[in-house]
Amino acid sequence: MKTGILGGTFDPVHIGHLKVAEEVKKRLGLQNVIFVPAGQPWMKSNKTITPVEQRVEMVRLAIAGHPDFELSLSEVNRPGSTYTVQTIREFRRKFGEGAEIYFIIGRDGLWRLPQWRSVGQLIKLCRIAVVPRPGFSLPDMDAMEKQVPGLSGSVVLLDKPEIDVSATEIRRRVAQGVPWKTMVPAPVAEYIKEHGLYVR
Repeated sequence: MKTGILGGTFDPVHIGHLKVAEEVKKRLGLQNVIFVPAGQPWMKSNKTITPVEQRVEMVRLAIAGHPDFELSLSEVNRPGSTYTVQTIREFRRKFGEGAEIYFIIGRDGLWRLPQWRSVGQLIKLCRIAVVPRPGFSLPDMDAMEKQVPGLSGSVVLLDKPEIDVSATEIRRRVAQGVPWKTMVPAPVAEYIKEHGLYVR
């Protein structure tokens, strides 16, 4: 079994997330991609984020109709700050040692990877599938290998999709009243409007 894991705050989930999941699934021959909304992401502990119930519902709406996409509440149901290594351990126990697990991140995430909790253990539990992110070049992989021995053997570098959509930009656009609805799946746009999310 080959599974992709796409984690994130998803505040909100947008078309870029879906395109990344679709492209990585196709390129790596994955059976499915599991979306894992963060409960209390430790790297955003000083930022205000939308309540988890609403972020989960937006993901649920976004992936409806995609039979190969799943929603996991693994991090949402875990108390306290959430760390990727804990999440991947759970999936490793669930799927067994023979499963191939690919954790999907953007190049911006690759730059920060050495700061992650127990990254040395993480790269033994899964492969890291890295997709392009506008404005972010690839880091010096030799230098990163010195910081995290074994990293280069775990990373799979993909040259697409290049998605120029960000949740930060969507929130800014909603707050300023400029066009944004094409940046998210239609049901998510309706949810944001109905619940008055991101309006200052």
